[in-house]
Amino acid sequence: MPIPLIISVVLAVGALAVAGYAALLGRERTRMVGRAREGGGATLSSPILIDATELRGSPFGEKLKEILPESWGEDDALKLKLLRAGYDSPTAPLIYITVRVAMLVLVPLCFVPVMAGMTFGKMLFVVAWTVGIGWVLPTFYLGSRLAKRQERIRRSVPDALDLLVVCIEAGVSLDAAILRVAREIEHVHGDLALELLTVNRKTNAGVPREQALRGLYDRTGVEEVRALVSTMIQSEKWGTSIGHVLQVYAETLRRKRRQAVEKKAAVAPLKMLFPLILFILPALFAVVMGPAVIQIAKMFRNMGGG
Repeated sequence: MPIPLIISVVLAVGALAVAGYAALLGRERTRMVGRAREGGGATLSSPILIDATELRGSPFGEKLKEILPESWGEDDALKLKLLRAGYDSPTAPLIYITVRVAMLVLVPLCFVPVMAGMTFGKMLFVVAWTVGIGWVLPTFYLGSRLAKRQERIRRSVPDALDLLVVCIEAGVSLDAAILRVAREIEHVHGDLALELLTVNRKTNAGVPREQALRGLYDRTGVEEVRALVSTMIQSEKWGTSIGHVLQVYAETLRRKRRQAVEKKAAVAPLKMLFPLILFILPALFAVVMGPAVIQIAKMFRNMGGG
């Protein structure tokens, strides 16, 4: 079997596995967003209760829960990581472990034709290498998704703070301001809007506001959100003006973001140095000096022949 065809099969299997995993958990995430949106549309005077059926996971996850051992989905660190990556289904850890085990088997199977004429040592090396790839690939995808989601939330915090300040200074209560901001930024900053709607649902369901706000950081893991939550809790506890506190914190976040951009701009020339030396300058020298080198070579050849 040709090597390019084998590589294509491996990439296709990996892409199908990742796409299936993303589709299953993405559908669950869409359902959770719709549920939070419906809860956000309720009046503040009526509590938003969570039905017992809403605590279930996807149908695929429920089937896995009946078949596989319960210990597969009891890793608290994995649950927190999946939650911060946007997978808040109760069966998300079980689906994730299942995908890892499936990749652990499928990736080595794709290399079986390659190992047909190999010695035992080479075959063992290929099996170990493919097993490592199959085990690490889902982890790499989850880490990448987690980092991207945290970056999106980090960038959306200053805009949400501005709207919170406007609502609070207009005389709106904090709970109503959180709900209003979540509605306004839903189409621009969907991740933060979902988290704010979750906070609103918890407070309307009877959860203390301090606990609901602390849960906002637990579900995101963003340092800016942690500082914001601490600021809001201290402001409410000591009776200071929360609008002024949020305004000052918004300015602080903008200053930090501007400093981060300036830092990236300062190190950009250093990062461009190595690609410039390795790729751009050799091509430039070949284009500029190439004709002259050819002419000099021809001149020496003619002199030698004469």
